[in-house]
Amino acid sequence: MICEHAVMTLELLTIDEMYEADRLAIRSGVSGLQLMEAAGRGVASAVTSRRKPGRALILCGPGNNGGDGFVAARVLEEAGWSVDVALLGRVEALKGDAAHMAGLWTGHVRPLDEAVVDDQDVIIDALFGAGLTRPIEGAVANVIARANAHPALRVAVDVPSGIDGDSGQVRGTAFEADVTVTFFRRKPGHLLLPGRLQCGVVEVVDIGTPAAVLDQIAPRTWRNDPALWLAVWPWPTLAGHKYSRGHTLVVSGPLHATGAATLAAYGALRIGSGLVTVACPEDALPALAGKLTAVMTSPFGDAGEFAGSLDDARKNALLLGPGNGVTDETRTRVDLALATGRAVVLDADALTVFADRPDDLFKKLHEKCVITPHDGEFFRLFPDLRQESSKLHRARVAARRAGCVLVLKGADTVVASPDGRAVINDNAPPDLATAGAGDVLAGMIAGLRAQGVPAFEAAAAGVWVHGQAASRIGAGLIAEDLWGAIPGVLGELKGMNRPT
Repeated sequence: MICEHAVMTLELLTIDEMYEADRLAIRSGVSGLQLMEAAGRGVASAVTSRRKPGRALILCGPGNNGGDGFVAARVLEEAGWSVDVALLGRVEALKGDAAHMAGLWTGHVRPLDEAVVDDQDVIIDALFGAGLTRPIEGAVANVIARANAHPALRVAVDVPSGIDGDSGQVRGTAFEADVTVTFFRRKPGHLLLPGRLQCGVVEVVDIGTPAAVLDQIAPRTWRNDPALWLAVWPWPTLAGHKYSRGHTLVVSGPLHATGAATLAAYGALRIGSGLVTVACPEDALPALAGKLTAVMTSPFGDAGEFAGSLDDARKNALLLGPGNGVTDETRTRVDLALATGRAVVLDADALTVFADRPDDLFKKLHEKCVITPHDGEFFRLFPDLRQESSKLHRARVAARRAGCVLVLKGADTVVASPDGRAVINDNAPPDLATAGAGDVLAGMIAGLRAQGVPAFEAAAAGVWVHGQAASRIGAGLIAEDLWGAIPGVLGELKGMNRPT
């Protein structure tokens, strides 16, 4: 089993939660100066571990981020670097710990302007960090633009200046870092786009904040990782059999749209569902029968016959949407599936069909459900959230409104639960942007639900395995490739699960 410490390093703290962590650390006896000294030394270490001594420019802001920069400047100079410090504002205007650290710097402090970005080997952004509350414009924006165009190694302190630490959104303009050094825990903005693209490699430095402060903060957001859900993974047992591993029912669309259900069905089967059946309109049966081998088929005609295919309660996880069509028939089938009270996964057309009346869907969804929209499908159901800049906040609000787990897909997929828990996934490669990949994911989540994995954990696990499988394949990936990569990922997970 993954050790407890590994789980604890996955928390993502909001800006306010990080301020609270600092406050609690200081209350426990760690001084603010100790925290700042450790932070600045961590930044300097990120530089010296990558470059031999040369020329370094430190861009310092008027707050504690700038204080970290002054520490890094002092440590780098002691290590043999030629260091220039450029300050936004006057040294005399600095306050508190930042003023103290500036006082320990014996070198020259230059005013912040474009001219400071000259022949440098390293540029350190210690301007604003996560605490920025307004867009970066004017002269500071020009300095950042010139730094971004410079071939030097670019290192950001906490988060790149201009990136909102909570949402990952750019405020005006933003520093483009090769390395970002943050402290104690990551923030959501390190993982959410576009912030993640600005951060480069993110290093988390221990600055002496006691891990026990997390008990008081009680964060509700994590970076998605097996440590969060591996304990509930449904490994097969010698005493088990296929019927004990669940039965997933995937609903197919008509003859011209059977591919999506096929992708989903094999996703469910590969992730471990003991049995998988594709329920399909009668005209689609020949096409599906020619594609499916280990997957069974169950044709239906009208709504009554479809309802009959749900009579067997052993079909304990139902997936609707992929290739189903935006039709009255799809809406009726969704209603019938939700009325069973079983685990239901809704994707694609099963969501879009309610775009004109999303409240009708929300009234019928329940805690056993998972919905898996991409942005287009999401905004059809939640049009009022279009102006909300934070993907994490959008997903949380929507999950609460829908009353079920929501998977808001993308390169920075967010899985949110109505109870406020959320994970951000960061292991999905760009190769996953291909037709049918989402259908495989929906099938994987449904397959985990069939095996009894709780909705939130099933969604988080499915998303992670999906991304990991895609990473194993790499360039040239098509959706069908994902099935074959899943066993390798499961083997990786099984290795993590061995007692140490």
